[in-house]
Amino acid sequence: MRALPVGDAALLIEVSSGGEARTLHAELVRRRAEGSLSVREIVPAARTVLLDGLTDPARLAAELTASEIPPAPPRARAVIELPVRYDGPDLADVAAQWGVSPEEVARIHAGTEFTVAFCGFAPGFGYLTGLPARYDVPRRATPRTAVPAGSVALAGPYTGVYPRSSPGGWQLIGTTDAVLWDHARVPAALLSPGTRVRFVGAA
Repeated sequence: MRALPVGDAALLIEVSSGGEARTLHAELVRRRAEGSLSVREIVPAARTVLLDGLTDPARLAAELTASEIPPAPPRARAVIELPVRYDGPDLADVAAQWGVSPEEVARIHAGTEFTVAFCGFAPGFGYLTGLPARYDVPRRATPRTAVPAGSVALAGPYTGVYPRSSPGGWQLIGTTDAVLWDHARVPAALLSPGTRVRFVGAA
C-alpha cells in the first residue's frame, strides 16, 4: 500500500489489486460511519482510493501504510436486479471469444452476481466485477461513436451499463431499460460502489 499526498487535504491510496481497493474502500466507509475517520469524500477506482477533505493527511497516511486492512465484512446489501435482453451487436463475437454459443453467454452472464467496484466515465456508470478471469474480453479495435443508453457491455474484467448515449469501445451484449441515472431520484445513481447486481434475462 502506498499513500500519495494530493494537495493539502487529500490522499491517494494505491494498492496492488481491485480486490484490495474494494476492501480498503469498505473499511474506510465503515470507519467514517462509526466516526473514527473524518473525511469528506471517499472515491474508489480500479486500484486506488482517494480520500479528500482530511484534516491531517500525513497522520492518516502513516497509519494506513503501517497497518493491515481487515477483510471486508459480509455483504448485507440487497441485490439490485437489472432486466436485460441479450441482443447486443457484439454478442456473437463475445461467444466466439468465450468458445460458447450466444445463448451460453447469456446464461453465464445472468448466472453471475456482480459487485460495483467503482464508478466513473459518466454519471451512473458502474464498473461491475464478478465474471471469472477466463471471460475477460478486449475492447473493440474501433470504438463506436454512439452507444445507445441502456447497453450492457463487457471490457476486460468489467461489465457496465451505459446510462446515456455516448461514444464507447466496450463489447455490447445486451440492452436494459433500467434507469441508471435520474436527477429526480435520491440518490440519482442506481449503482454505487459495493452494490450487488444481478442481470435477469428478459424477453
